[in-house]
Amino acid sequence: MSSPRRDRRGRGARGPAIAPPRAPGDLAVRGRPNAKQRFDAVVLGIVTEIDRRWSSRLGLVEYAVEDTPIVPDDWDDDAVPLSSLVRGIGGQPTRLVLFRRPIENRCEGREELQALVLTLVVEQVADLLGIDAEQVDPRYRGE
Repeated sequence: MSSPRRDRRGRGARGPAIAPPRAPGDLAVRGRPNAKQRFDAVVLGIVTEIDRRWSSRLGLVEYAVEDTPIVPDDWDDDAVPLSSLVRGIGGQPTRLVLFRRPIENRCEGREELQALVLTLVVEQVADLLGIDAEQVDPRYRGE
């Protein structure tokens, strides 16, 4: 009789021991990251660097990525917002949100995406600090 760890011909692993079950939302061990994961990685790299540099003056800031902004029905502007900044009140943190889909739609490749995310984050942080965007990050180039 064969062991339960072998197939019926006694050669290899059998059953659920081949691959552990994955919880929903877990990243696959193999494969390439999807668009959302690549975008999140770009944002995380930029935000981490800027927050490390300015955290003592910024205070508590919550950075987030959402797929799209929720605009009111009476929105009359032709432009879709790319980011949102809600200043914290009392114990609430300031919240800086980047909207992934509108940002991706304006970019042709990874370099453009990185430049636009950098521009948005730098301009929002500069607004929070009350300084020029050029002071926040030396890579910033205003258009």
